[in-house]
Amino acid sequence: MTGGRPPGFNELLHFPVRLSLVSLLAPAAHVEFSYLREATGLSDSALSKQLTSLQDAGYVEVRRTGRRATARLTGTGRRALAEHAAALRTLLGNALDGDPGEVPASADAPAAGAAQ
Repeated sequence: MTGGRPPGFNELLHFPVRLSLVSLLAPAAHVEFSYLREATGLSDSALSKQLTSLQDAGYVEVRRTGRRATARLTGTGRRALAEHAAALRTLLGNALDGDPGEVPASADAPAAGAAQ
């Protein structure tokens, strides 16, 4: 791991708005610009800027037909998202497994609430 980040960690995709966008694009063939705008709450200009960043990286393809625009996740974008998700799982490890309140008491430590 370099700098505390596992392989596959993607700075571009880790930004919350871009991660939301690729997550919205992943299950669909093409997604309307208006849907992405509504789902993310971004202005037209902010959404265009984020899509351009993703497009410059080769992760997203934007198609314009007249006034209508759609976006889709490319194969490169899918791989980057999958690798980033795997890196996040590695980074989190077992942090989200179980409930800390369910951890069994060790033999040499008193149980929670036990009289000492």
